[in-house]
Amino acid sequence: MSTHTVTVTGHGTTSVRPDSAVVRVAGVARAAGVAEAFGGCSAAAAAIGGVARRHTGEERVATTGINVWPWHDNQGQPRGFEARHSMSIVCPDLDAAGALLDELTTEIGDALVVEGVALEVSSPTAAHEQAVAAAYDDAVRQATQLAGLAGASLGEVLAIGHAGPAGDGTGHHRGAMMSAKIEPGETTVGANLTVTWSLVREA
Repeated sequence: MSTHTVTVTGHGTTSVRPDSAVVRVAGVARAAGVAEAFGGCSAAAAAIGGVARRHTGEERVATTGINVWPWHDNQGQPRGFEARHSMSIVCPDLDAAGALLDELTTEIGDALVVEGVALEVSSPTAAHEQAVAAAYDDAVRQATQLAGLAGASLGEVLAIGHAGPAGDGTGHHRGAMMSAKIEPGETTVGANLTVTWSLVREA
């Protein structure tokens, strides 16, 4: 005898406050020659690294790109070369990120470019588990409604599994900065869960 089933995909989300930050900065220099421009940005990058290691572990400071290209003025005339050494600095908390930015702007000055600050959740496991539970509850709600429309009720769970990332996903939340005070706001952790039940025909 064939078994009638119902399969639905539940969606669940939960909100969490970010508690760590990735600060992306660069040392930039312009000069008439390639060597001078490169030397200038390298010196700025070394100074950035020295400041960063006072606020986070050395293993959390990484080069993400080094570029040198011709520099032209607003009229398109060649004026030399511009060099950029980009770095990513992972800070253990938002206060450390704010203090890092304060010190970088003071010590590096005009050779510093702040490319962005991304806020992250250092331990997202608990939030993900809550999102999965919410996704299961949503799947039960959908399946119960569909079973009722078919004149049946839910039986046992036959299959269950993740259905890929949720639309909201675990997002990197962009922080707002007033001076170097970083406001965490909230980021959303999402989950999709596909569940299959057997259907029990009502008597």
